[in-house]
Amino acid sequence: MICNYLLHFPIPSAVTKHSQEAFCQIASPVIGRKVNKAAKLIELYETALHSIGLPVEADSLACKTFQIQLRRYQEINACRKQLEETAQAVLADNPDSAILQSVPGIGPINALTILAEGGDLRRFSHHRQFLKYCGFDLAKNQSGNYRGQEQISKRGNARLRLALWMAVNTAIAQPENSFQQKYSRYIKGAPQDKDLQRKARTAVAAKMARVVYGLVKSKQMYQGYYEKALPSGSIPLCRAVEAARTS
Repeated sequence: MICNYLLHFPIPSAVTKHSQEAFCQIASPVIGRKVNKAAKLIELYETALHSIGLPVEADSLACKTFQIQLRRYQEINACRKQLEETAQAVLADNPDSAILQSVPGIGPINALTILAEGGDLRRFSHHRQFLKYCGFDLAKNQSGNYRGQEQISKRGNARLRLALWMAVNTAIAQPENSFQQKYSRYIKGAPQDKDLQRKARTAVAAKMARVVYGLVKSKQMYQGYYEKALPSGSIPLCRAVEAARTS
């Protein structure tokens, strides 16, 4: 909706050149369906009246460049939607895909990538093997007497690691799930620290890899906070699943 609106009204003067009544009539089909459309249009008009935006003209190069970028964004979104529909059709009969898509942040494209790059996750006898395959295992650089800090090896499948990373970016933006809570706890000390944010995303991505492996291995759909009973550290999968069933 917002992209379509900005294409028609890229600058405040494109709004205020009309009366409020005329603007509401012209913009009504542009913003699509809204529960309280009239109030939203009035709010947009009032905002334009008091805008401190740069006083550029509608036919200026800056305005035209802005509209080109908006159209490009719309085209990319259309391509993504088409790819999602294709992935959904390809995975329609795959039970592992349904399990993966039940996890917050994992949609059809990420599910297809995980299955294509990871194969049958049940072939890994332990979640640490899957983490290593993803490149989320820890490694330490050593040279003579030098002992570096532990960090993820990044020696695994980069496309699989990227799919989990992208899923985490979506999951932590959602209001209520344990991935978002883990991320929030990690950055609590310095929320604006970009390096800490990167490390937090990496830690949550490793957690998501464990959750994905555990759910597929046990053939369980994701449930809110169910992953707390899934493998972490050195707890064997069979014990974790049995504990979840008996609790």
